[in-house]
Amino acid sequence: MIFEALGSAALGLILAWTAAHLLAHRMPARPLVLSTGVAGALFGDFVTHTALGPGSALLSLLGAAIISVASLSLLLRPAGRLRRRSLTA
Repeated sequence: MIFEALGSAALGLILAWTAAHLLAHRMPARPLVLSTGVAGALFGDFVTHTALGPGSALLSLLGAAIISVASLSLLLRPAGRLRRRSLTA
């Protein structure tokens, strides 16, 4: 279980670093991105491990990756500037 959690944290850190590196212009501060990736991966591992039980380490890592990516996707900002029109125009 401890190796599964460490593996999930490492996977979340790798996914978050990749997202922060590739999408730097659309992400907030790097510490927030990295901590969100790790926290999402640990939460995903916990949920998957609770649902499937012990003995499914690869599926737990897959669940950790899915939840981590979903958490990181919530941090994305719009690519372009939003155009706001006034109510009188």
